[in-house]
Amino acid sequence: MSFQRVAIVGLGLLGGSLGLAIGRALPDCATTGFDADAGVRARAAELGLVGRVCTTVAETVADADLVILCVPVGAMGAAARALAGSLPPGSIVSDVGSSKRRVAEVLREALPGVTVIPAHPVAGTERSGPDAGFPDLFHNRWCILTPDADAAPEATARLAEFWTALGARVEVMDAAHHDLVLAVTSHIPHLIAFTIVGTASDLEQVTQGEVIKYSAGGFRDFTRIAASDPTMWRDVFLSNRDAVLEVLGRFTEDLTAMQRAVRSGDGDALYALFERTRAIRRQVIEQGQDDARPDFGRKDH
Repeated sequence: MSFQRVAIVGLGLLGGSLGLAIGRALPDCATTGFDADAGVRARAAELGLVGRVCTTVAETVADADLVILCVPVGAMGAAARALAGSLPPGSIVSDVGSSKRRVAEVLREALPGVTVIPAHPVAGTERSGPDAGFPDLFHNRWCILTPDADAAPEATARLAEFWTALGARVEVMDAAHHDLVLAVTSHIPHLIAFTIVGTASDLEQVTQGEVIKYSAGGFRDFTRIAASDPTMWRDVFLSNRDAVLEVLGRFTEDLTAMQRAVRSGDGDALYALFERTRAIRRQVIEQGQDDARPDFGRKDH
């Protein structure tokens, strides 16, 4: 492995999982970590998320040949500026944010002359914080790299090798295209989940207790998504607003068409959509991106 010393800034779910994954897959790679929250730093040290938890960003990155920012996308600029003067020559800076075009702009502004290769491991859970981390988070998940057109190919190749060693499947993509793809596959689904759970809790004719007590599978799964870290998702929607609004406009049109089909009793239109979407679910399973067992393998008690 071409990286010998990896610094992780931000020790929540992604940062903690990254440290644990490196420790298991790349035991000869030294890891340091930092979090702005002293309580998180203390807990990360107790859990052994990285080899050494540092009290300053400067100490964390001082000897690193790879620095990965695992902070909300809205905090990327501040995190990058905090470490700008402490980076050793030749180091590579990357991140794990789920929007890329704006993050790339912010990192370039904060780190002129530094090799920056933005990345997005498409992995996560609804949990957050240092206790949420686990080493298998990235296994068989995609990690999308979005280097600038003038980025050194060898730097991109080194980062791709790193993520592959952690069990991820690596893809290189244009940042703007990434943001559109993720708006479809992640951001809009989260926005829908946040909205429908909020709608259910606001219905005057249905008590909140009934919403909780009679949660059927569909609503229950929406609540899992809607439990995701609010700071992270607020920043994602603001950072990727152009792509989100573009896809949301298309979704609104399709939703109106479905509303029209239900109102007019157009069963053929409804069936055609449901048949097409069922086929997409089968393809997701065939690609190894979800569990084929009924109800996601849950065991109800």
